[in-house]
Amino acid sequence: MDWGLVLVSQGIEATIEASEDGSGWGLVVAAQDYEQALSAIGQYRLENRGWPWQQPVLQQGYLFDWGSLAWVLLVLLFFWLDGRADLRSAGAMDTRLLAQGQWWRLLTAIWLHADLGHLAANATLGFVLLGLAMGRYGTGVGLLAACLAGVGGNLGCWLLALGGHRSLGASGMIMGALGLLAAQSFAWRARAPQARKLVFSGILAGVMLFVLLGLSPGTDILAHLAGFLSGLLLGGVLTLLPALAQKATTNLLAGLLFALLVILPWWLAFRQS
Repeated sequence: MDWGLVLVSQGIEATIEASEDGSGWGLVVAAQDYEQALSAIGQYRLENRGWPWQQPVLQQGYLFDWGSLAWVLLVLLFFWLDGRADLRSAGAMDTRLLAQGQWWRLLTAIWLHADLGHLAANATLGFVLLGLAMGRYGTGVGLLAACLAGVGGNLGCWLLALGGHRSLGASGMIMGALGLLAAQSFAWRARAPQARKLVFSGILAGVMLFVLLGLSPGTDILAHLAGFLSGLLLGGVLTLLPALAQKATTNLLAGLLFALLVILPWWLAFRQS
């Protein structure tokens, strides 16, 4: 395939075909192009002799956890409930009320969305990024870490926003999942000679995706940034404890804690209202 690309770059048409006896593959060129094709391939091999085109893959493929679909269903449930009861006044993020002690808004705001478009965007992107984060760190651990990153996003709004700030939505949690995925490259830091390069590449890729997905005009950029940085920090910590994070008991406890962080804040919100 590499040689075929070399020939195409030189204007030589070539076809990759299997040998008749099934022993291998070859390039078929027109008879008048034969000598020129050999010369181009020879020059390519000479120029790239010793060049490290191929690098060892430290982790092949990605696991996707379909448990993220349950998160999507939970988000849809809250959107449906919000259409029948006024959940926003009790649970939306409001920095002034947060300063008065209503800390549960850091969590309840994650489950509220402004409209169907807002919901669809977060549910679609969250399904993918949370599924990958949960596949990497474990179902319960990944979900809990992303939730805590979402709290970090809302907390960042409270600490850094000037004046009153109101917001709602799961985008901080979703950007937190992106931060968790970017941070997984920390696990490669001592596994190969090119580890530093791979760690830098992983973080840079996460930052570029954040710029693409998290800095859209009209969105809560501050919550996105704080959520992404929180996910990056939590992911870095989790890469130091890979065996613990993958244990079934740890994921069960993390899942139970996540459920508690959904139920308790809403109970306090309804009680207050």
